[in-house]
Amino acid sequence: MFRITPAAAEQIKKAAQQGGTEGMALRLAVRENADGSLSYKMGFDEAAENDLRVVSEGIEVVMEPAFQEKLEECTLDFVELEPGNWQFIFLNPADPHYVPPKEH
Repeated sequence: MFRITPAAAEQIKKAAQQGGTEGMALRLAVRENADGSLSYKMGFDEAAENDLRVVSEGIEVVMEPAFQEKLEECTLDFVELEPGNWQFIFLNPADPHYVPPKEH
């Protein structure tokens, strides 16, 4: 199921503290683009009754059941893409444009 890396979990916890949303779940959504690639959205939200729930690295993640298949083997990471440019990235084998990260 969906997984969060320790680096991403740390940043999510910091964002929740700064935004006053501690204790809320991280909601994920995914949309398929015209070219077949996937776009992601995330934000803090209250869980709904029909949501799927996953806990990873101490973060409660919720999503609508319709997104489960597209997020099944996905990993959310927080990485430095360029010096000083840190971003959340979704590593998702279900995305046809996915390229596994190279080992250093």
